[in-house]
Amino acid sequence: MKLKDLYPRVPLPQWVLEEMEKMPDLSYTDRYQRRNKEYISLGCDILPLLKGRSPIQAYSDFMRSFRDAFKDYLGAIVTEVQVGMGPGGELRYPSCPTEKLNKPGSSSELGEFQCYDKFMQASLNARARILGIQEWGDGGPAGTDGTRRNPEETNFFRADGGCWNTPYGRFFLEWYSGMLLLHGERLCAVAGAIFSGTGVTISGKVSGIHWHYYTCSHPSELTAGYYNTLLRDGYLPIAQMFSRHKAALCCSCFDLRDAERSNSQSSPEGTLRQLMAAAKICNLPLNGENSVTRLNDTSLSQVIRSSRLYSGGTSGASFSFNYVRMNKSLFEFHNWNRFTKFVRKMSDARTFLARLNFRRRHQRLSSMSVVWVVSRACAYT
Repeated sequence: MKLKDLYPRVPLPQWVLEEMEKMPDLSYTDRYQRRNKEYISLGCDILPLLKGRSPIQAYSDFMRSFRDAFKDYLGAIVTEVQVGMGPGGELRYPSCPTEKLNKPGSSSELGEFQCYDKFMQASLNARARILGIQEWGDGGPAGTDGTRRNPEETNFFRADGGCWNTPYGRFFLEWYSGMLLLHGERLCAVAGAIFSGTGVTISGKVSGIHWHYYTCSHPSELTAGYYNTLLRDGYLPIAQMFSRHKAALCCSCFDLRDAERSNSQSSPEGTLRQLMAAAKICNLPLNGENSVTRLNDTSLSQVIRSSRLYSGGTSGASFSFNYVRMNKSLFEFHNWNRFTKFVRKMSDARTFLARLNFRRRHQRLSSMSVVWVVSRACAYT
C-alpha cells in the first residue's frame, strides 16, 4: 500500500507563511518581483531563517515526526513514502503556478525563471565569480517573456540564435538546473537516513511538463528547472540522482495522448518515453500516475499502453501505477464497472507478458500493480 496526496494544493504551514511575510525573499521570485508561496525558495535550503532552523532541518523534523507517529505501520501497511520536493510535491520550480498546471488549456505558457530572490541571486553571483565571468551573475536571462506561448517570439528561447544555446545560456541553465538537483539530493539524503531500516521505499516526483516538447529549446521545461533540450537530456541526471539514494521515480502523463494535445509543439507521450528511458538506464523503480480525472475507455486504455512501455532495467526494476484524483463519480455504476475492468487488466501479468517476451524473452516480468490512493503521506509543501 502506498499513501499519497489526494489534493494538488496544500499550503505551507501558517508559521512558515508568517516568516515569509517578514522576509519576502524566502519566496520564489520571478523577474517581475512576483512572489510564489507554494514552497520555500531552495536558495535558502541550508540557511537558519525559520526561527533558527534551515528549511532542510524543518523538512527533516517533519519526516522524523511522521516516522515516529507511524512507526508501527512502516514496512507493512505503509511501504512507500513520497517526499515533497517542490510545488505540488514535485521536484521543480514554480515557473507556472500549480493551479495553472492543473487547469486544462492554460498550461502552454513558457513560464518564468524563479531566480530573483536575494538568495538565488547570491548563488548565481557566486557561481559566476568562481568561473571568472562576474558579469553573468547579475540578474537573470533577458528576452524570456514567459507569458507568451510561442518560443519563436522570444530572444532567449527561439530556435535560431536563441540565447539558450549560447555560452551564457548554457552557464545559466546549468546553474539553475544544478540548484534544483542539489535540492533533490539534500532531501533524498535526509529522507534516506530518517527512514533507513523502516522497510519503506523513498520516492520523489518529476513533473510531466510536455507542452513545448517538440521545440528545440523546450522552454517550459527549462523554466521549471529541467535542462532538457534538443541537444541535451535533462532527465538522466535527475534519474541518476534518485538512483544514488535508492529512491523510486514518480511521473504522470500515463493517461495523455499526443492526439489530444492542445498544440502541435506538445507531446505528453514523448515526455513520458524520455522519463521512462532515463529510469530504465538507472534501474529505478517507476511509479506512474494519471494527470487528469477521466474514467473513459480511451483514457484508461492509454494508461495500460503507457504502462507496457516500462519493463524495468537489467535487474528487473519494479513498476506500479497510482490512480490519483479519485472523486465520487468513480462510484457511479458505469464508471465503477469500467474502472474495475481496468484494475483487473493492470493486475494481470498477461496484459504485459506478450510485449515483454517479444522484447526480452528471458527477462523476469517486473511487478505491476494498481495502487489505491487513500491518504496523505510525507509530502511537505
